[in-house]
Amino acid sequence: MTSQSQSDIFALLSNPHTHGNPRGGVKRVDTHISALFLAGERVFKLKRAVRLPFLDFSTVEQRHAACLAELAVNRRTAPGIYLDVVAVTCEADGKLALGGQGSAVDWVVVMKRFDDSQLLDRLADEGKLTTDHMTELAATLARFHDGAEPRPRWGGEGGLRHTIDTNAVCFAQAMPSTFDPVAAGKVTEGSLAWLVRLAPLLDARRVTGLVRLCHGDLHLGNICLIDGQITPFDGIEFNDDFACIDVFYDLAFLLMDLRARGLEALASALFNRYLELRPDIEGLAALPLFLSLRAAIRAHVAATMARQEGAAEGLRALALDYLAQAEAYLRPPPPRLLAVGGLSGSGKSRLGRDVAPALGAAPGAVVLRSDVIRKRLMGVEPETRLAAHGYSSEMTDRTYQALLDDAERALTAGHSVVADAVFARPEQRQAIEAVARRLGVPFDGLWLQADPELMRQRIETRRANASDATAEVLEQQLAYDLGAMAWPRIDASGPKAETLANAKAALRLC
Repeated sequence: MTSQSQSDIFALLSNPHTHGNPRGGVKRVDTHISALFLAGERVFKLKRAVRLPFLDFSTVEQRHAACLAELAVNRRTAPGIYLDVVAVTCEADGKLALGGQGSAVDWVVVMKRFDDSQLLDRLADEGKLTTDHMTELAATLARFHDGAEPRPRWGGEGGLRHTIDTNAVCFAQAMPSTFDPVAAGKVTEGSLAWLVRLAPLLDARRVTGLVRLCHGDLHLGNICLIDGQITPFDGIEFNDDFACIDVFYDLAFLLMDLRARGLEALASALFNRYLELRPDIEGLAALPLFLSLRAAIRAHVAATMARQEGAAEGLRALALDYLAQAEAYLRPPPPRLLAVGGLSGSGKSRLGRDVAPALGAAPGAVVLRSDVIRKRLMGVEPETRLAAHGYSSEMTDRTYQALLDDAERALTAGHSVVADAVFARPEQRQAIEAVARRLGVPFDGLWLQADPELMRQRIETRRANASDATAEVLEQQLAYDLGAMAWPRIDASGPKAETLANAKAALRLC
């Protein structure tokens, strides 16, 4: 059956009588590989009878298998949306029916309809996407990636080489109508140069199980708030080359999408919360290439759409912008190390989070919090409160050493670091400075201070925080002998924006 001969099925699914005459009728949404029919509380997704370079839906059997695969793939993250696979049947009288008694002539995926105003891309456009959303999204993706099936036959150097080659072919198809050959060539050549350097790392990650059956198309338009819960949907089922990828490459699509929308702070928040839940410091070395490839793919997709659709000029401009982003990601700034110290309640963790997007390679510095590292060493979630033994001198020494080790590994991978800890003892400050000296990277240290009563108030109003500090702990800290303090002191008693501005001035980021 060809796409043309599916016309009777399109007519059946477009007919309100097929769906019990739902209020509002039936709305049809077309893509190049599917047609969706929105009827009442249900969506019926029909796969087009097409054969493309990256998929083959040309037979009924292939479409049936793809429908079943789509159901299985997406029930991992959205079981409440993906309900069933139902046949389109030819009845004894020769008429078509949805889920009838006759022989199957095609198949549809049945989905629960949701409020598309709650799609994350819509929320982003309306300025309603928040850090809390990113925190929940990071937790959702960390659980998903932890549970995803390893697929070591895919990915690695070979998988990304195929992606780069495919991008180059697609760029060529849009030359010179959209892309300048020199600009596109720089992206391809730069990507291949990164690939050569990263090949051992990429293949090691594949062998050790970090190439998994991922989502594959993880951008804001494929994530929705459903009953208040972050829900990724529409994962790729039709091509294992697209879906069986490095977990960091899966995440990179979202990071790139957020940054392309000017939401750098949210990208940093998502990135750092994900790393707190799934520590993966070695993978940071591959992030510039992963981000570049995601932007490059968006670039040639936009260029293709420009050739097919009426709003060509806007799409060409978008394609060129994505191509420029792809090239920029391949030229990350050198790493630097920032240590933010201060007593509990001084605002150091908040400042660390706020300044991170402005430091180093996208999506900003890795924020290493001693409070989170201590919980990781104890084998608990970041917000789990520890008993007194979790704060013994031995445990504190282990925590600071792990902070130093993680900072060194991240810097070696080419990524900037914000080290967030009290750093009350001179030898602790000296140790973090020594990491920068040993690696030859720039170092800055900031000491935050605030009115003691304000620090008490901040501590007492914390909720769902990795810090277990209490007002009593602060009282003990106020009696510390800090020794000589060479780090610039930042008064963090005022508004958050003022503290951030003062910190950026001290760091020469203004």
